Amino acid sequence: MAKDIVDVLIIGAGASSAAAAWSLSDTKMRILCLEQGDWMNPADYPSTNKNWEVMLNPDYNQSPNVRRNEADYPINEDDSAISVANFNGVGGGTILYSGHFPRLKPSDFKARTLDGVGDDWPINYCALEPFFAQNDRNMGVSGLAGDPAIPYHEPPLPPVPIGRMGEVMGKGFNKLGWHWWPSDSAIITEDYEGREKCINLGPCNYGCAQGAKSSVDIAYWPMNQRLGVELKTRCRVREITVDKNDMATGAIYFDEEGVEHHQRAEVVIMACNGVGTPRLLLNSKSARFPDGLANRSGLVGKNLMFHPWGFVQGIFEDQLESHLGPMGTCMLSQEFYETDPNRDFMRGYTLQITRGQPPAATAVNQTLRGNIPWGADHHAGFEKYAGGSVNMNICCEDLPEECNTVTLDPTLTDSDGIPAPKITYRLSENSERMMQHGVSKATEALQAAGAFQIDTHGHTRGTGWHLLGTARMGNDPEKSVVNSWGRSHDVKNLFIIDGSIFVTAGAVNPTTTIQALALYIADTMKKNLANLFD
Repeated sequence: MAKDIVDVLIIGAGASSAAAAWSLSDTKMRILCLEQGDWMNPADYPSTNKNWEVMLNPDYNQSPNVRRNEADYPINEDDSAISVANFNGVGGGTILYSGHFPRLKPSDFKARTLDGVGDDWPINYCALEPFFAQNDRNMGVSGLAGDPAIPYHEPPLPPVPIGRMGEVMGKGFNKLGWHWWPSDSAIITEDYEGREKCINLGPCNYGCAQGAKSSVDIAYWPMNQRLGVELKTRCRVREITVDKNDMATGAIYFDEEGVEHHQRAEVVIMACNGVGTPRLLLNSKSARFPDGLANRSGLVGKNLMFHPWGFVQGIFEDQLESHLGPMGTCMLSQEFYETDPNRDFMRGYTLQITRGQPPAATAVNQTLRGNIPWGADHHAGFEKYAGGSVNMNICCEDLPEECNTVTLDPTLTDSDGIPAPKITYRLSENSERMMQHGVSKATEALQAAGAFQIDTHGHTRGTGWHLLGTARMGNDPEKSVVNSWGRSHDVKNLFIIDGSIFVTAGAVNPTTTIQALALYIADTMKKNLANLFD
């Protein structure tokens, strides 16, 4: 029956899906989104309990291999230097992200032209600029206009206060003559669109019970549903179906009872992240696409980029109250973002300054390291460290390499028998050298700011938050999976809008750019509705 066919079927209900559905809703087409997870209940978030530090619920761990929730799928990471972080539920990864919201820079779109590495994107920053601005308004983004490191823009809300720790670090950067700026944050600092402002609950990365962090389950999806977008939860898609004319016809999925269904659609949009999207495409094999759907280039699942991530922690004698405020957002420095011919690596990194450790973590970690003694002097030792730590994160640009891949594991499956993804990933020599430089410069900044103790960690395995590059965009069908507006080269009614279409990774958290791309692709689709499949 005709009513069984939707105009647009979107797979996934995370950051990109929410943005694209909002944009497409004004066409009055029937839009249906299938999400394998469920709606979140903020009352269940760890931050609703005073003892959240010591009673962290494994259901909110960043790794699906630790969570093992019903909606999760396992991931084989045995051959990867970085482990994957994702979340399955309405809101996707924005449920657990920190809300740190910097944009890609204009230079990120021209890495090949400027530096001879990676590839140029088929679009540029200017094409995305109005969609960055629209997404800032839709999400509720706080920030300070005038950062000289990026094109001028005005976030709709005032910046998150940098606090005493920000002032101290700012003086350190000033002493060195380095760039720094309060970071854009997807955290509302004033009451906004029916949501209440941030009240410094602290554990943002375990779900925001206040609703001040702009996860898309609260920033976009209620609005989308009022606009008529349909959303079905606990629906795990197994494969995208196609006809003899290489056109997508819909998706086969399992409902929460394990019953198989075929949802027909005129247009299919993939929004499953840089691991989930290639997994589903590779599993959608047919006589027309024996190597996986939309994979005639052979590039689906290749060029996986994570952002190698390092940490350096400084301890200060002054009471900075550094544990107060949103966890992952304070300020950033992009002094070392662009390629410098005097360095032994190409491209660069962002130094992200984040809040210090909360009290229980401080007591446990510093005691185990021997810095806080057991016994009668324990409390005095604790006072020396509590509220005085500052974390500096090193977000390194990850250049695309075809050897870094997402493939299908031959034996591991999810609970519905769908093959699980296998990650093969190594850090390049360029990334290793970049990380060493970043650790050195982070240490220098903390010293300049007056830290009396500095602990360096370098590359850390459990940091695969940013899943990029595995279905890249480009103008050449031999060298890319989708065109410059997200349409598959091989399947004319299949679109991809998540981080998998990134050509290069830049050196910033990607969520705002992912959403700007989704809005850009949706807008371009609307402009081409009359000849969408030509």
